[in-house]
Amino acid sequence: MSQAKLVGYSATLHCEAIGEPIPEIQWWFVEGEEPVETASQLFDGAREERVHINTTYVRHAASSLALRSLVLNDTGTYECRASNDPDRNRPRTPPKVKWIRTQANIIVFKKALIMTEPAEVNNQTSATLSCNLTNPASDIKGHYWSRSGKIIQDTKSTSSSPHTHYTITKIDFHSAGIYACVFLTDPPVEETIEVRIPPHVSAYKHSENSNENDMASLMCISHGYPLPTDWKWYKLGKTPTDAKMFIINGTEKYRIRSTPNNSTLYIENLDINEDMGEYECIGENDLGRHMDKIHLRVRSRLAALWPFLGIVAEVIILITIIFIYEKRRKPDEINDDDDSGSAPLKSNAATNHKDKNVRQRNSN
Repeated sequence: MSQAKLVGYSATLHCEAIGEPIPEIQWWFVEGEEPVETASQLFDGAREERVHINTTYVRHAASSLALRSLVLNDTGTYECRASNDPDRNRPRTPPKVKWIRTQANIIVFKKALIMTEPAEVNNQTSATLSCNLTNPASDIKGHYWSRSGKIIQDTKSTSSSPHTHYTITKIDFHSAGIYACVFLTDPPVEETIEVRIPPHVSAYKHSENSNENDMASLMCISHGYPLPTDWKWYKLGKTPTDAKMFIINGTEKYRIRSTPNNSTLYIENLDINEDMGEYECIGENDLGRHMDKIHLRVRSRLAALWPFLGIVAEVIILITIIFIYEKRRKPDEINDDDDSGSAPLKSNAATNHKDKNVRQRNSN
């Protein structure tokens, strides 16, 4: 398919051919018009390594022609030729079957000029970005803004105006990035404006717990644009007046792995007295630095034993208390039982006999 591209962009053409035996594919560039047109064959690496041809012959022939870093002189007709005639490449022998041809045009336009204001935003709290398209290659059918490759939905417009603007009310690590104004011409054109701030660094976890003699890993993450170009780690002193210790990567105890997005400090063979405390991570770029802290707690290997020993001690104390209590109250309970069992019920028996005699005399 024919394509319209801007200077500096890339274009790719595809061609397939079916036959038995599998036909050969060649690419040609055609200049001028019949009957005075001229054709020159293209090969991989032509035009100062800007032409790349990739062809495969599996069941059928398939080939792609890629043009990188287009220039105005790349405009023209590109021809894919296919033939399986045995004499197709012998110049003195006319082939029995002509080359089968198909064509596509590549039109290269001079890149439109878009004036941006400002050219770059550095370390500001708010900004208004504007773009002005001065020489569109075709009619403007609309425009929109994007941030880091994602379209900002509420900026889409069908206006044919060559001017557009976008206001960032608060610039922070959420809103910083690469902004682009895109004009919907044929082909579309765009220009970018970088909104840059110092990095924002935050600890993945502000508190970490590890056991003695194990390895601890402390991580800090960065946000915003641009990301840090350098990371540093420090171990803070026990008091604010104590000097902090710079941690060197690759020592016997410390290892640091950093990317622009995050940095991780690994501490091996933890010591409960030396390694427990506050650690500080710092991310830097050309606009400034930002830091955060992580508190590392190192537990003794016997830490899990103390709760068990505490429970055992509580059980022992409880059993001892119960034993002493039972020991003291048992003699008193025996005496009470003996007294109640030996006392005769004289009064009750006498009363019952008297009542019986009285009832018997009244009945006679």
